[in-house]
Amino acid sequence: MSPKKAAAPDPARSLALLWGSHTKAGRSGLTVRSIVGTAIELADANGLEAVSMRMVAEQLKVGTMSLYTHVPGKGELTDLMFDSVHGEMYAAVDEPARQPGGWRGALEFVAERNWEVLMKHPWIHEVPTIRTALGPNVTLKYEAELRPLDGLGLTDVEMDSALTLVLTHVGGTARASAEQLRTQRESGLSDQEWWLEISPALTQVMAGMAERFPLAGRVGTAAGEHFQATLDPGHALKFGLDRILDGISLLIAERD
Repeated sequence: MSPKKAAAPDPARSLALLWGSHTKAGRSGLTVRSIVGTAIELADANGLEAVSMRMVAEQLKVGTMSLYTHVPGKGELTDLMFDSVHGEMYAAVDEPARQPGGWRGALEFVAERNWEVLMKHPWIHEVPTIRTALGPNVTLKYEAELRPLDGLGLTDVEMDSALTLVLTHVGGTARASAEQLRTQRESGLSDQEWWLEISPALTQVMAGMAERFPLAGRVGTAAGEHFQATLDPGHALKFGLDRILDGISLLIAERD
């Protein structure tokens, strides 16, 4: 049997919670903010699967039913968690646009802030984002990140697409970095230590493959020796971001 899927959040209830008060306390003294904060701590420590209404209630030392008077279920709680962590990104809506270096410096700043949040809260990768209810923090984030692109001659669709390209690159690289860190933690070996461990077997297998895969052998060896790892997230992030921003620069030049 396939594992039982968590109930999907009710969009209307999520939106009402996202845009409502998070500080009003109930009879138990609980607030939406305290519930969401505790859930985020659990997810940061053990992943999104570790978050349940029962576990959050245990951490808060209250009965599980007390939570349901504030949040209907895990689906809506996840929407609240997702919106909350994105409220950490910018001190003001115009912060990205105020960065030195024009639009390019602003998007580098945007990439850096998104990277920091994804690395601090890797469970974000587990949250479906295609139909996520839009909360105030996610909406402010979108507004803040679009402002540096406004007035450059790009169409609205091009502005959205350029931002999406940057954020997709950051998200993909952060996901790979999180997987690398998790693998190292679970195995107890760094990438370099792992390669040294399998090197004898790999050398034996690849001995007869040099003629068949000359580029794979040459380039893979060069990259591995340079980074001393299967992946250097910092390099991948900067290299890809620079190429993306070069492409956006060409598009802006065409519009000029």
